[in-house]
Amino acid sequence: MKTAYRAEHKGWVCGGCLTVLVALLAVANLWMGSVDIPAEAVGRILLGCEVDNEAWAFIVRESRVPLCVTALLSGAALSVSGLMLQTAFGNPLADPSILGISSGASLGVALVMLAGGGTVAAGAFSFSGFLAAVLGALAGALVVMGLILFLSTLIRSNVMLLIAGIMVGYIVSSAISLLNFFATAEGVHSYMIWGMGNFGGVPSAQLPWFSAVVAGGLLWAVLLVKPLNALLLGERYAENLGVNVRWVRGQLLGVTGLLTAVVTAFCGPVAFIGLAVPHVARLLLGTSNHNALLPVTMLCGAAVALLCNLLCILPGEWGMIPLNAVTPVLGAPVIVYVIVRQRRIKYFN
Repeated sequence: MKTAYRAEHKGWVCGGCLTVLVALLAVANLWMGSVDIPAEAVGRILLGCEVDNEAWAFIVRESRVPLCVTALLSGAALSVSGLMLQTAFGNPLADPSILGISSGASLGVALVMLAGGGTVAAGAFSFSGFLAAVLGALAGALVVMGLILFLSTLIRSNVMLLIAGIMVGYIVSSAISLLNFFATAEGVHSYMIWGMGNFGGVPSAQLPWFSAVVAGGLLWAVLLVKPLNALLLGERYAENLGVNVRWVRGQLLGVTGLLTAVVTAFCGPVAFIGLAVPHVARLLLGTSNHNALLPVTMLCGAAVALLCNLLCILPGEWGMIPLNAVTPVLGAPVIVYVIVRQRRIKYFN
């Protein structure tokens, strides 16, 4: 009882501290940028008041607010996806890209940019540019997710399903390599830029839809807390508790596939956040009880994503560096620490 109380108390403390940190980082993301806007003006714009410089209002409302919200939600989504996959497969090095879902989104974008010339045509409808890339990424991710879900009905072993997902990822990567080889230089350049990652990929017009889908996926994940805790003790024990392991595994694959597909479609394949952040949350809490671990992982992922976005901002008018140039710098040391000190990290209650 005392141990459970301490874990719950620690979860509330960590959650409160991380909430404050996320709020501070969100304010910093709204204030800092390549254009110098006074903090007072940013506050007036957010409150809907008029400011002397209309360009400032446009930058805050159409660029910084969508960027901040996208980073916050994407970090939470990828981190929770990584946590659920690590629990489901009993593998501390599992992450959203391991099942090939991110690769499927990359293949969809590659088909649009490299083979389709940046255009998607469906009957009388034709889409080009940003919208075409998003549709291609969603289609590719959903196809691979459907394939993995189908394989999960045939393969009972988590290890074998994990290997099958990795093989699907290799096949998809091979197809992308062939498309790159035969594509034009312009197409390869566009695809390379998308693959570097960017939280600025969600326009203000699409932000409500993006937010609703990601929030729905996160709520779905919260509803799976009890089965996740049962899986920590092993599949047989979970079955003895009345948990339908195959059904739960299908639910886990569905929610991680949805979150990964949407984030990758808009932001590109973001590296290391889904892999490293769950370990940071475990180190903070010292437990794998998902009642506390899952919300702390959400907050920690949001904080890390907002921090990475801040680090991407270059001074002056230099713009922003790619997201995946920053995330490995923060994520790789965490993974090295996990590998070196694995015995001292608490993966089970």
